[in-house]
Amino acid sequence: MDYRGWQDHEDVRRRLDAGADPERFGVGGSRPLHRAALFGSPEVVAELARRVADVDALEGGTTALWDAVVAGRTDNARALAAAGADPEWTGHGGWTPARLSLAGPEPDLFTSLLKESPEGRPALTDAELAVVAEARRLVAALGDFYYDGLGLACVAGIDAEEAIRRLEATPADEELMASVVADPFEHDMDETLRFVGVTTVPGGCVLTQPWGYGPSMPGIHTRLSAGTASYGLYANPKSGNQGSIHRDGVCEGWDLHPGGGPDAGDSPAEVLFSYVYCHHAVAYCLAHAGLRPTDPRAVLGPPDHWVELPDRDYWTT
Repeated sequence: MDYRGWQDHEDVRRRLDAGADPERFGVGGSRPLHRAALFGSPEVVAELARRVADVDALEGGTTALWDAVVAGRTDNARALAAAGADPEWTGHGGWTPARLSLAGPEPDLFTSLLKESPEGRPALTDAELAVVAEARRLVAALGDFYYDGLGLACVAGIDAEEAIRRLEATPADEELMASVVADPFEHDMDETLRFVGVTTVPGGCVLTQPWGYGPSMPGIHTRLSAGTASYGLYANPKSGNQGSIHRDGVCEGWDLHPGGGPDAGDSPAEVLFSYVYCHHAVAYCLAHAGLRPTDPRAVLGPPDHWVELPDRDYWTT
């Protein structure tokens, strides 16, 4: 049964009636209700919710309702709440599904189900509302685009010219770059990894390579982040989005998962930030560095400058 199977209510009901366990999916203790909350239809969610012993049972430390809210599946969150799931269960960073939903696409999602009156419930603070507003602006400004294979370096506080100086990069050959941009896979990858686009944006600058991981290499960030901070991304087509954080030349985080949603151990601010940028990895990286582009040009091109990096080992610091 693949992920599309969770949308087929008739098939799921047939399996359950034939003896499939509503409490267990596959190996490792996965729960069908959590799976359906992410991938299923509201009808499948309601069917499973009727058959489980505890609609708020945990998988990976969260309830199915929490997972549905984080994933933006408000239809499934509504079905779970109607089946008795608790919107005031306390999850990562002290947030509840109900309060987290105030920052989501349907702020009134649980209004009719909560015990307290709307006036008595904790609202978002002004600082939290500002995070939500900027996330909505940035995601809308970038729009939707295919970014598998993309490499980025998002650097706070310096412009394109300073980034080029720090990297000791030189202008790229225009004719060669036109050919690379038109079809990067017609060129040797070891050669094209040294070509990056550099663009100044409000708050700092962006290095981009739509076809490769060049801007995410640690040796790039140790140079760029001197006296500031940078966030690197490689949208690996094989294994997903890989992020890194460098501050003042030092790596503070590696093999991160930007856009993947909140994690256990996150602070309240980190939970909100990860939630509003869930499934928006590029916007997450830009916002993490404090960058505020008004369009996707710094990511998709054409950049302010195409440059060639010096031939050196960028995997060492």
